[in-house]
Amino acid sequence: MSQQKKQKLNIKLDEQIGEGIYSNFCMITNSPSEFILDFGRIVPGLPTAKIYSRIMTTPQHAKQFLKTLQQNITNFEKKHGEIELPGKPAVKDIGFKNPQNA
Repeated sequence: MSQQKKQKLNIKLDEQIGEGIYSNFCMITNSPSEFILDFGRIVPGLPTAKIYSRIMTTPQHAKQFLKTLQQNITNFEKKHGEIELPGKPAVKDIGFKNPQNA
């Protein structure tokens, strides 16, 4: 029984790519053979969102990405607390009260 040797993967990150691109919007579409993730920005007051990056991948890699992202979110929340989503009621009682509403 032979074991596969673990190969070291060298990753090259160009300086321009390493700077990253901020995204607050993602649109995902798919076909039977690929998933397309478009990352962009929505700016308040502007009627259109601009796409800054497009990632195309296989369904298998999309599912693998989902699992890896979920594990990273779980680890983040264990360390920093739950990530709050918009629309979820938040308790913001910081000790100040309006006597007229009390």
